[in-house]
Amino acid sequence: MKNNGSLNSYYFHLTLFTDFGLLRYLFFGLCLLIYVTIISFNVVIILTVCLEKSLHQPMYVFICCLSFNSLYGSAGLFPRLLIDILSDTHLISRPFCFTQIFVIYMYASCEMTILCIMAYDRFVAICQPLHYHSKMTFKMVMCLIIFAEMYPVFVIAYGLSLSVNLPLCGNKLRRLFCTNWPVVQLSCVDTSANNIAGRVIAITTVFVPLFFVLYTYLRILHICRKSSSEFRGKALRTCLPHLVTFVNFSLSVFCELSLSRLEADEIEAVFIVFLSLEFLIIPPIINPLVYGLNLPQIKTGIFRVFSKHPLSKTTFELLEKKLYLEIRAR
Repeated sequence: MKNNGSLNSYYFHLTLFTDFGLLRYLFFGLCLLIYVTIISFNVVIILTVCLEKSLHQPMYVFICCLSFNSLYGSAGLFPRLLIDILSDTHLISRPFCFTQIFVIYMYASCEMTILCIMAYDRFVAICQPLHYHSKMTFKMVMCLIIFAEMYPVFVIAYGLSLSVNLPLCGNKLRRLFCTNWPVVQLSCVDTSANNIAGRVIAITTVFVPLFFVLYTYLRILHICRKSSSEFRGKALRTCLPHLVTFVNFSLSVFCELSLSRLEADEIEAVFIVFLSLEFLIIPPIINPLVYGLNLPQIKTGIFRVFSKHPLSKTTFELLEKKLYLEIRAR
């Protein structure tokens, strides 16, 4: 049996959870519904892009990667969150806590890098259309995807390695899930190196992609100003979903970065919950809707893929038969 001191050194206590009584089942049902919605929406996009040959193009492959990343990030949050909502104790082991930090931070970093290469793809397609197929080859697309996935792995792993080795003087985290800076604040020693590393990682994984995307869209706007109205309309239709996705996620990340630098004890719990969960809930739901509703190729692909399913065929036949009987009855 471990004593209390060893327990405190091995576990973190997520203090933002309180005894909600019977309301916990309502919160559990709501979170489960959100998680199922995220899985359903993103799986539909992934299946559509993978099964529909007409969508085997760079832009749609990147959209598919975005949906994979949403599933990955939500898996780092919801299973544990659902357990904690129904649990009476909210202790999380140090290894699992740091694993959760790695998964969630990887999700956020990969989201930015994927959105960055999507901006480059739109830039080449609109500003250099004659060179698009020679530049955005299969090899180039694979290299961009590997870079978008592997760069965050090394950067986040390095930053997290500094936190893992810190001696801690407490174990209480005022959060719903583990995040890096609140853990660093529990340290008994100087954390200047962690602070500097955190700023460098934020600059390279958030602000550099942000400025690159802004640069590409300035170039796109410059080209559109010189082009015909038909060209501008086509460019707007292809760029708008990406722009909405990028702005939405940038605002979400800004909320999380702001929260990590504020004193948690001075903030209302409801604001901590909203600011910390926003970037893990809203983008994974909004992204599939934005691309599915605004890109006709994906809408058509979704219809084609699911209309081929036997169950879908049966459903369509029943609807057709029902409609026929109603018309005949009249």
